[in-house]
Amino acid sequence: SGGHFFADSNPLLIYGGTGLGKSHLMHAAGNALRRNGRAAVMYMNAEQFVNEFVAAISGKSQRAFSKRLRSVDALLIDDVQFLGGKEQSQAEFFHTFNELIDKKRQIVMTCDRYPKEIEGLQARLKSRFGAGLSVSIRTPEPETRFAILKSKAKEQSFTLPDEVAYFIAEHVESNVRDLEGALKKLIFQCRVLKNDAPATLAVAQSALADLLQAQKKQTSVENILRVVAQYYAISADELLSRSRKKTFAEPRMLAMALTRELTDLSLKAIAQAYQRKDHSTVMHAVENMEKRRQSEPRFREEYDNIRTIITA
Repeated sequence: SGGHFFADSNPLLIYGGTGLGKSHLMHAAGNALRRNGRAAVMYMNAEQFVNEFVAAISGKSQRAFSKRLRSVDALLIDDVQFLGGKEQSQAEFFHTFNELIDKKRQIVMTCDRYPKEIEGLQARLKSRFGAGLSVSIRTPEPETRFAILKSKAKEQSFTLPDEVAYFIAEHVESNVRDLEGALKKLIFQCRVLKNDAPATLAVAQSALADLLQAQKKQTSVENILRVVAQYYAISADELLSRSRKKTFAEPRMLAMALTRELTDLSLKAIAQAYQRKDHSTVMHAVENMEKRRQSEPRFREEYDNIRTIITA
C-alpha cells in the first residue's frame, strides 16, 4: 500500500532535468499521502522557503516560521538545488528536516541533479538527502517520444503521420514539455496558418525551424563545454587543459563524448575543438564513457542529466 511504500522512502527525492515531470510526480505523491491519512501536506519550492525564512528573520518571526513547517504531516519541497550557497537557509532546513524525520513525518523533494553534485550544499544535507529513496527521472527514449506525440495528437483530433512523428521525436530530445510545444506549433501551422493543411515533413520542418535552430546552438561545442564545466564546478580552461587529474580528465572525456553524440562534427574536428592533436584521444573518450554508462548506473544517470541540461 501507499502507506508502507512511504514508510520505507523517507525522504523521497526525485531528481532529473527540467521538464521531465518531477513536480507533477511530487504532487501525485502529496495526493497519495493525503489518501493515506496525512492531512497536513505542505508544498513550497526552495526559493519560497528561502524568501519566507529571510522575511521571518527580518520580521523577528523565525520561531513561528519554524513551527509552521515542523508541525506538518508531510513537507514537499521543489527544486532543493536552490538552497546551494545559502548557509543560513540550509541550517534552518537541516533542523526542520531532522525534526520531521524524528517525528516520522514524510519529506518529498525534487532536484535538477543528484544532490551530491549541488554546488554549495552542506555535506550534512547531502548525506540526509541520500538517506531515503532517490529516484532518477530520465529523458524519454525516441520510441517513447514517438508514442507521446501520437497520443497527444489523438487527444487534439489531429492526424499526425508516422514519418512526421518520427521526425519530431528524433529532433526534440530534451523533455516532454518541449515535445508538446513542438506538436502545438505544428498543429497551429497546419490548422491556422495553412487552412487545415495536412501535416507533412516539409510543413513540420518549416514550423519547427526556429526550435531546431535554437537546439543547434545549444548543442554547440561552446555550450557543451560551458555546461559540463559548470556542472563539475571547474573552468572551461581547466577542462581544456593538459592536466590528467581526475577532476579535469573525467569531465573532459564526458564533454568529448557528448560532443560526438550531439553534434555532426568529425572525430578530427572534435579533437581540434578540445585542443588535442590526435582524434584517437576522442575515440578513447567516447569508448570509455560508453563502457561506464553500460556498467555504472549512477554514472549513466549523471551523463543523461548533463545531456538533458544541454538540450533543454
